[in-house]
Amino acid sequence: MAYPDHGQMPSRLSRPAILGAVASILGLTFAAYSSVDYAAHLDRRLHDVHCSLVPGLTTGADEENPCRAAMYSAYSALFRGSYWGGIPISLFALGAFSFFFGFSIYLLFAGSRASQKALWFFAAAGATPFVVSLVMFVISITKIGSLCKTCVGIYLSSTLLFVAALLAARATLPSYEENASRPAGKWGPPVLWGLALAASALLPSLVYAAAVPDERPFLGNCGKLEKTVEPHNALLHLKTSQSVRLAILFEDPLCPTCRAFHQRLIAEGAYDRLDVKLSLFPLDSECNWMLTTPLHPGACTVSKAVICGGDQARQVLEWAYDQQDDLVKVAKAGDAELRRVIAKRWGSSVASCLDAPATKQKLNQQLHFAADNSIPVSTPQMYLGDRKVCDEDTDLGLRYTLTQLAPEVVP
Repeated sequence: MAYPDHGQMPSRLSRPAILGAVASILGLTFAAYSSVDYAAHLDRRLHDVHCSLVPGLTTGADEENPCRAAMYSAYSALFRGSYWGGIPISLFALGAFSFFFGFSIYLLFAGSRASQKALWFFAAAGATPFVVSLVMFVISITKIGSLCKTCVGIYLSSTLLFVAALLAARATLPSYEENASRPAGKWGPPVLWGLALAASALLPSLVYAAAVPDERPFLGNCGKLEKTVEPHNALLHLKTSQSVRLAILFEDPLCPTCRAFHQRLIAEGAYDRLDVKLSLFPLDSECNWMLTTPLHPGACTVSKAVICGGDQARQVLEWAYDQQDDLVKVAKAGDAELRRVIAKRWGSSVASCLDAPATKQKLNQQLHFAADNSIPVSTPQMYLGDRKVCDEDTDLGLRYTLTQLAPEVVP
């Protein structure tokens, strides 16, 4: 059997080289799918996304899943204030894995002729995707609260590449039988390889940045509020630390999209710079006459709890978002159980307030405020003053949109 090393027995370096090539192909595949998903949304429409460890499998455009949550998060891209959607970090992975594939093939065919410095370069550089993946893994767990399967594919690929790097480092030990004949190598090639790695990682991002369409003509062209003042003062004024711009928000505390939107505003550092007026808009037919069937059962009761929170309305709302998955399950068990959970967390005063006529009236007035302004029966909705922020600009394009329409709220 012929081997890359001119018919001799295969070099033990073939192990890290082959593993590095396999890891790079896997990383390229997952990074490519992630990048394609991101780029597809530049047309400001919803699309299917790839969300599986089996490359190629997709989920529906309207389906909530960890991959869409990761894509919409504030951590999936860089330079979000300069480009609509920013530059997805998967592009950097795409370029880096391309380089490591090429370098792995070089090591495979070089065999015992590969220099010591080539092995050390591969060992050091091959660990960098693993370090980045480790950071992103921690962010996914602590900030996003879920793991995107496509992202996990990149993490696993980076881990395999790291193992290949460790095997390459092991090949430099004095006990390694091929070291006696292996050349030491000069410093020039590692410097050039490092520059090539940097160029490979940056090139896809530079191409992407040059192709991103100008979204400014579309911003703020989705309508206005006819009335910005609720005549009964029913809107909830949520306290923020540095209020500099009025924002009217229509939200449902059991709406997953509202939760993600709220988290994005906080992650972007914008929420505490907004003067927030909240109009609760539960998508629950128990109190919302604009619906015939409940989309989020229990949302009426939780909305009343937010109203009953008084000065702690923001804390109650954020508690509902933090505990949303559990509250949705509790609501399916019945309204009595949901009220029990609310009472346990917020006390008997909030529990007794849920059925107060004033609470029901305030929620009804907020719903009338939405109806009077012809608000779509969909949440969340955001208005900067009287100008509507387009739905598509509340996810991927949020930071860019705020930078253009309300730069004072972007730190």
